Order: sequence, then C-alpha cells, then structure tokens
Amino acid sequence: MTEITTDQPLELKALEDKLDLLIEQYNSLKHQNSFLKNKQEELVQEKAQLLEKTTLARIRVEAMITRLKAMENGS
Repeated sequence: MTEITTDQPLELKALEDKLDLLIEQYNSLKHQNSFLKNKQEELVQEKAQLLEKTTLARIRVEAMITRLKAMENGS
C-alpha cells in the first residue's frame, strides 16, 4: 500500500483550482469568440450594403454627368 501524505489534499485542491480557472477561461473565450463571429457577420452585411449604396451613387453621378454634357452640347 502507498502511504497518503498530508500534501496530497493540498495538491488536489491546487489542481481543482487550476481546473476551475481553465474552465472559466474556456467559457470566457467561447463567449468572446461567439461575440466576435456575430460582429464579423454584421460587418460583412454592412459592407455589402455600403458597396451597394456606393454603386448606386456612382451610377447616379455618371448619369447626371452624361445629362449635363448632353445639355452643354445641345445649347
């Protein structure tokens, strides 16, 4: 039989504390990762909307320039 020393309960407690800390860190990182994934998706959607708005604005400006040139050439 092995002899149980008085240090073993302390070592077990230290190991439990380290495991609890690791679990807390894991949960925190899991939550942070989820938040960042959601934020990334929002930003991707926002970028797509901004690109669409920019394209529409460019088309309008080009149309106005064309009309102005036509008016200038027509007068």
